[in-house]
Amino acid sequence: MSNNLMKKKLQGKVVIVTGGSSGIGETTARVLADRGARAVVITGLHSERGRAVAESIGLQRCSYVQCDVTDEEQVAAMIEWTAKTYGGLDVMFSNAGTVSSLPQTVLDLDLSEYDRVMRVNARGMAVCVKQAARKMVEMGTGGAIICMASAAAEKAAGKATDYGMSKRAVLGLMRSASLQLGPHGIRVNSVSPGVVITPLAAKYGLVTPADVEKHMGPYTSLKGATLTAENVADAVAFLASDEAAFVAGVDLAVDGGMVALPFQLSN
Repeated sequence: MSNNLMKKKLQGKVVIVTGGSSGIGETTARVLADRGARAVVITGLHSERGRAVAESIGLQRCSYVQCDVTDEEQVAAMIEWTAKTYGGLDVMFSNAGTVSSLPQTVLDLDLSEYDRVMRVNARGMAVCVKQAARKMVEMGTGGAIICMASAAAEKAAGKATDYGMSKRAVLGLMRSASLQLGPHGIRVNSVSPGVVITPLAAKYGLVTPADVEKHMGPYTSLKGATLTAENVADAVAFLASDEAAFVAGVDLAVDGGMVALPFQLSN
């Protein structure tokens, strides 16, 4: 699809991107703004970085709001501010998330770390979807909600049990929300990336394309290709656009075929 056509499909939309001050969130905010969104509100916990991203996109079209997605009052206030400032809310990309800071196997599961990961990735997602949906229902104009899931929701996580569990919870939320919100004209979908080089991936020692290829290459069908944040942003842009007007309840895998690989019998 040409960039001009995609711009038409996103033209005039007011978008929120949580976790938009770095990584996939930042890239997606830039892509949505470039493709015609009228306003993009990014959220995060690091004000200096968030403001810098908003300024680089353009303050007439992009704003930064500091917001903890696990705090329902903060999320509700951020959404209300967005709707009042820009005249509505069309798209919520609930992207904010975290990863384990410790290797998390079942035998050595640190429950305090488990609670932290689940609080951000599961509770934070539920809070953002709930509050965005309430505002969209109140406005009566429909909308699109895109949740950040992960290939880890479908594949076993060797040392990130809590992360895989949290992302599986996202899929359950997305599908239930799609069923419940469809009658209001609200489409709910998710994206499930493979490994992308971001600050979160760096915590697992994945810093360069060579790192990703070494550890993840055997588990993808697209050999020699490296997944980028732009690839994920393109998928989000599609789900946010009118081009996806009849797409709901779908988890869009952006993982190079990781989920589709067949079970291999060893010799």
